[in-house]
Order: sequence, then structure tokens, then C-alpha cells
Amino acid sequence: MISCTEFIPAYSEGFKFIDEKKGRREVEKFWRYLSDLYVKDRLGRLVSDEGLEGCFTYWSQALNEEAADFKMVFDGIKGEFRSVMRRCPSKGMLLALKHMEPYRSYCDHCPALYSPVLEKYGYKYKKDMSNIHKASCSGVIKAG
Repeated sequence: MISCTEFIPAYSEGFKFIDEKKGRREVEKFWRYLSDLYVKDRLGRLVSDEGLEGCFTYWSQALNEEAADFKMVFDGIKGEFRSVMRRCPSKGMLLALKHMEPYRSYCDHCPALYSPVLEKYGYKYKKDMSNIHKASCSGVIKAG
């Protein structure tokens, strides 16, 4: 079976192709489509059933499948879920490739995929991507 990480360069090139042909707005439309197709049901169901704790459940599985180096904290008292991606396997792979230039806004797909689902359930997703040049980012999700 092919790992999901094998498709990372293709995703990056696909985003770049759409952007070059139709512009950034079309890339964002594509991300909304992917969110509706692949994220809405699973993450939405978990957040609907478990509340904020559903985020912990969702990303525990997803990030382990991707073999990410991450830390997550669910704080029920503060009402927030925090994640720190110490080393994103996707961005790390793209940065290591010598034969291609990654899509300049590759990391923007994360908030584009997850924010619409979370907002539907009253949560805000804030992403800090100031260290994506090091394949690292963090995020916090809390009641909006």
C-alpha cells in the first residue's frame, strides 16, 4: 500500500498548477471542495459527538498516520485544544526535494480544510505558520 506521504509532491504540484492556470481563488475553492469531501464528515462527526475533545481524537489518528513529530494538549478547563507540529512530514519532505520548488502557499491548505468544519460547530481555528520554513507550525482551537 502506498503511504499518504507519497502523494505530497503531487499535491504541491497540483496546487501550483491550479494557481498558475486559474489563480489563488481557484486553489482556495479546491481546498473547500476537499474539506467538504474528506474532512467534513469525520472531523464534523467527532466534534459534534465529543466537542473540542473530538479534535484531539481526530488529530491523534491523522498525525500518527502521517508519522508527524507533534505534541497536542486538550485543556477542558480553558476550553482549548493546542497542537504543535515540531516537524511536519509533508512540509519537511517538500523542503528536502531538490528537483522541484514547493507551492509557495502549500501550508495554507491546513486552515482552509479545517476552519470551515470547526466554525460550523462554533469553534475558531488559529494557526501560527511563522516557522513553516522549518517545517514547523502550531495551532489552537477554542470556542468562538
